[in-house]
Amino acid sequence: MPKSKQSLYFNKAKEDHQSELVEDYVEEIADLFQTHGEVRSADLAQRFGVSAAAVSKFISRLKKEGLVESMPYRGIFLTEKGRELAEKVAHRHNVVFETLIKLGVSEATAHADAEGIEHHCSEETVQAMLRFLKS
Repeated sequence: MPKSKQSLYFNKAKEDHQSELVEDYVEEIADLFQTHGEVRSADLAQRFGVSAAAVSKFISRLKKEGLVESMPYRGIFLTEKGRELAEKVAHRHNVVFETLIKLGVSEATAHADAEGIEHHCSEETVQAMLRFLKS
C-alpha cells in the first residue's frame, strides 16, 4: 500500500525528533567547550536539567555514532564528525533566529522558538530563509 503524502510528512517529523537530541547535545558540547575549554557530564546535566546518569547514557550513544570521545577524568570532546554537525546545527539555528527577528518576533521568543524550529528545517528552507534575510 503506497504511503500518503501526510504519512510522509509525519515520518519526516518523527525522524527529525529522533535527531533533535543528538543535535542539541553536540551543539551544547561545542558551546561549553568554547566558553569553558572543557566539557563535563555535570555541565551537560545542568544545562539539560537531567541526571548525570541520563547524560552518561546519551554520551555512550554519541560515542557509538562517532560524534564524541571521552576519557575518564578528561571530559568530553567532539570528534571531527561531531564538530561538523555542531557547526551545521549552530548555523541553522542562527538563520532561523535571524529570520524570526526580521519577521518582528521578540528576541526572547525568537530564541525559544528557534530552538525547536531549527531541527525541522530542510536545507531548502534554510536557503530560502537566507535569501529572505538578504532581501
